[in-house]
Amino acid sequence: MTEAPLIAYYGDDFTGSTDVMEALSVNGVPTVLFLRRPTAAELARFPEARAVGIAGISRGKSPAWMDEHLPGIFTDLRALGAPLVHYKICSTFDSAPEIGSVGRAVDIGARVLGTRQTPVVVGAPVLRRYQAFGNLFATVDGETYRIDRHPTMRCHPVTPMTEGDLRRHLARQTDKSIALMDVLALWSEDYPARHRALLDGDAGVLLYDVLDDVTQRRTGELLWRDVTDGPDSRFCVGSSGVEYALIAHWRDSGAVPLPAPRADAAAQSDRVMVVSGSCSPVTAGQIRWALENGFEGYTLDPAALLSPQTGEAALEQAIGHCSAALDQGRSVIAFSSLGAPDERTRALFNDDPEGFSHRLGRAQGRLLTETLRRTGVRRAVVAGGDTSGHAMNEMGAYALTTLAPIAPGSPLCTVHADDPDLNGLQIALKGGQVGQPPYFEHVRAGHA
Repeated sequence: MTEAPLIAYYGDDFTGSTDVMEALSVNGVPTVLFLRRPTAAELARFPEARAVGIAGISRGKSPAWMDEHLPGIFTDLRALGAPLVHYKICSTFDSAPEIGSVGRAVDIGARVLGTRQTPVVVGAPVLRRYQAFGNLFATVDGETYRIDRHPTMRCHPVTPMTEGDLRRHLARQTDKSIALMDVLALWSEDYPARHRALLDGDAGVLLYDVLDDVTQRRTGELLWRDVTDGPDSRFCVGSSGVEYALIAHWRDSGAVPLPAPRADAAAQSDRVMVVSGSCSPVTAGQIRWALENGFEGYTLDPAALLSPQTGEAALEQAIGHCSAALDQGRSVIAFSSLGAPDERTRALFNDDPEGFSHRLGRAQGRLLTETLRRTGVRRAVVAGGDTSGHAMNEMGAYALTTLAPIAPGSPLCTVHADDPDLNGLQIALKGGQVGQPPYFEHVRAGHA
C-alpha cells in the first residue's frame, strides 16, 4: 500500500464484508477484502487500495470468542493508520447477548481504539434499510416492516429480532449508555450544534437515524468531521450504511475526491456452481426460480454429511453428482435447506449451534472447492452468511476484490489465492435477504 487507507474494517460475516467492499469500490474507492489477517507481503500486493477489510465470522460466535480474537484484529486495523476503524454488522442488526453480540464488539473496539463514544450507523436506503427514532425498518417484497415484525428476522433461527428499538436491543448487550441523533435533529438547520451537544454528553454509544438522502449525507459529514478532528484512528460500528454515508458526504463536499462510480459488468459464464446453506425464504425463492429455469439441483443431507460414519461418502456422492451435471454444461445448486430447516436438521443445530454451523460450512466448502477443481468451472456462489465464512476458509483464498455489481450487497468478486487452480476464480457471497428471484442467473450472466 502506498498510503494509509481512508477506512479499515472487520466484517462480522463474509457476505457483509463483500457488501462494504462493493459500496466502496463501485463508488471509486479501491478496496481489498482479506479473508484472514493479512501479512505485510499480502498487503503490499494491493498498493492502490484506499480501503482494507478483513472478513470474519463473529456474527455466529460467543462473547468469549470475541474477547479472544477481536482485540488483535482491531489492533491490526488500527496499525494501518486509517482515520476510521469500522466493525461491520448486518443491516438487520440480528444479534443477541450470547451470540454475535454487537454490544461486546462495541466494548472491545472502544477499549482497543481508545474511543470514548462509539458511533453506530445501521440505516442504508440503497439496501432498503431505514432507521427512524431509533427503530430499524427493512423492506421485503415491496413492503417495509419494523425489524421485530419482519417475516424472516422476527423468527431468525439463531438471533431473532424481537425488539425494533435499537437502543433497547443494544442495551441488552452492553452496559454503555446510548444516545440518539434522531431524524428530526439531522433534518434541522442546527444539526451540527445538536450533534456537538450529544458528543459532549456522557453516552458511550451514539446511534444515528438514517432514513433518506439528507440524513445519510449529514451522518457521513458528522462522522468524517469527528474522525478527522483528531490524530488517532476512531472506532465505529454499523452496516455498510457507514460507507454509504461517508461516500455521500465525500462526493457532495469534495472532502475526498472520488472518480465517477463504476458500472462494471463481467462477461457471461456458461456455467455457475452454487452452494447454499441459507435458511432464508428469499434464498429459497431464488433456488426455486433457478430450478424452474434450467439449473440442476442437489439436496444436501446435513445429517449424512456430518455423521462420522457417512460423511465422506455423502460428500463424495455430492461432488460426483454436481461435477457430472457441470460437465454436461448445466449450472448446479447444491443446497442444505429450502427455507426453514426440517426437524431433524433443527435438532442437530440445537444440540451444538456453533459446531453445527462450522462443520456444515466446512463440508460445503469442500464440496465447492473440489467440484470446481474437477470441472474447471470458474464462477461460483455461496449463499448464507455463516456458510460463506466457513466455505471460504476451507477454500484457502486470502483476499477478494470487487469484479462487478450483481445485487446491492452481494457483488461478483475476484478470488486471490496462492493456489493457481483457485486464483482468479469469480465468486459471489450472498446474504440470505439479498437479491431478486433470478439472482443466480444474474451471477451467471455477469450483471443484473
